[in-house]
Amino acid sequence: MSVLVTGGAGYIGSHMVRLLREAGESVVALDNLSTGHAEAASNAELVRGDLRDTELLSDTMGRHAVEEVIHFAGSIIVPESMKDPEKYYANNVMATFDLLCVMRRHGVGRIVFSSSAAVYGEPQQVPLSEEARAEPLSVYGRTKLIVEGVLADYAMAYGLHYTALRYFNVAGAHPDGTIGEDHDPETHIIPLIMKTLLGQREQFTLFGTDYPTEDGTCIRDYIHVVDLCRAHLLALQRMREQGGSRTYNLGNGSGFSNRQIIDAVERVTGKKLAVREGPRRPGDPAVLVASSEKIIRELGWKPEHASLEDIVATAWKWHSAHPHGYATGGA
Repeated sequence: MSVLVTGGAGYIGSHMVRLLREAGESVVALDNLSTGHAEAASNAELVRGDLRDTELLSDTMGRHAVEEVIHFAGSIIVPESMKDPEKYYANNVMATFDLLCVMRRHGVGRIVFSSSAAVYGEPQQVPLSEEARAEPLSVYGRTKLIVEGVLADYAMAYGLHYTALRYFNVAGAHPDGTIGEDHDPETHIIPLIMKTLLGQREQFTLFGTDYPTEDGTCIRDYIHVVDLCRAHLLALQRMREQGGSRTYNLGNGSGFSNRQIIDAVERVTGKKLAVREGPRRPGDPAVLVASSEKIIRELGWKPEHASLEDIVATAWKWHSAHPHGYATGGA
């Protein structure tokens, strides 16, 4: 029996594949490589293809005796979702629906879903709990919330067991420096800063300096990618043992502003960053910080890389050894 990891050659997916393999699981990764890298999933069988290719998906589930799915595949760039909603409804909603249909056909009854803190929109209180009102500000956030609703309907009607994990900002890299974050285009703050320090960008643009926060920049809850993947594994184990469905926030409980991120990177690397201040990006709330009390209480999860310096240090180890991602430096 195998675990199918969709988006298994991507940033988070490749770390999930690594963790599953280390736990002795049989793993098959599915990725269309539009943003993923085959080298990142080299320690598991990789099926190259799209979730909307239901014939390929069905064949993969049958050949590998897939019993469970961890679903990362999808489009993730908030500003792009506002400009091209069709792409996001197709890749995030319709593709997930196709996945669920094929799962049902093959009797695959457990899924861990990569949701997002973007479902909350502008929070009414901080830190956010899972009971907070969900009013997404972006198309990306709406697609995640729609899928959560579909999962709930499938659970009620067909007995699907699911866990929806609402991520905050995922960062860092595997501590051994062999796999890490490599997007094109890159939109995440830490790798953008790293690329600037490595001379691949003239300067870093700080979007929004007039937020109602202490230093005027938006605040996010950062979680190390390995800690995040450990939570997926715990969610999978809970469903195996107990069944049922849950929704959990997933963050480290601490908020860091964009200026604090810049300061931490400069401390860790010993380099000075060239910064240009720009306007706010549409769809970006001022503060997003998680309460992860529920997942800590119910699954015993606890972040092992909670400090900002630790997150930044692992990211720098990856980026400095792979300045052009998987195209250089080995994998």
